[in-house]
Amino acid sequence: MDVGPDAGEKEIKPAVVKSMQKWGCKYPDAGYGGRFIGWLAEKDPKPYGSWGNGSAMRVSSVGWLYDSVERTRDVARWTAEVTHNHPEGIKGAEATASAIFFARNGSSKEDINQYIIDEFGYDLSRTCEEIRPAYHHVESCQETVPEAITAFLEGNDFEDVIRTAVSLGGDCDTLTCIAGGIAEAFYGIPIELIDECLHRVTDDIKEVIKRFDDLVRPRAKA
Repeated sequence: MDVGPDAGEKEIKPAVVKSMQKWGCKYPDAGYGGRFIGWLAEKDPKPYGSWGNGSAMRVSSVGWLYDSVERTRDVARWTAEVTHNHPEGIKGAEATASAIFFARNGSSKEDINQYIIDEFGYDLSRTCEEIRPAYHHVESCQETVPEAITAFLEGNDFEDVIRTAVSLGGDCDTLTCIAGGIAEAFYGIPIELIDECLHRVTDDIKEVIKRFDDLVRPRAKA
């Protein structure tokens, strides 16, 4: 997505659409939801009122790119609204990006927890042990984002966060994507896991990862 750091809504939204359609059509068998598959093929795609967790799953990069939480939330909202323009879809994206923003800037887990509760009203009072027995496969932001954030809050390091999120069951690839994005910003990723992931992706994806890493490295927490 080639837009400048000061780009506004009118520049960012078309760039997000263009990028998602490009990569979505290039890799059409990645397990997308039915409505999103249709959206990828449209010539003039419009938002479709989704509260699904895809908006939160894809927003992690926004948490790294900007120097204030207000700007982070604005851009997170814009990236959600091109498809997930339901209030819950927007909230899930904003909450996830905000958690990443604070995690990479050295905030404590206690402060991140309180911000998410105060600003988004998510219930983070349940432990993973309390969530796990009745949790099931659900694709809404409102029943995925709080659980993913809770897994991050309970984890002791990056790998432990991933294992904790997976252990909840349900839509666990999305849970781990959201929880892992926050955990990366808070803990970093062990080099052996980075190497293994890079070994599994194609060269074009490796190039995007390198470009993004070069862009955000100066913003990474020391």
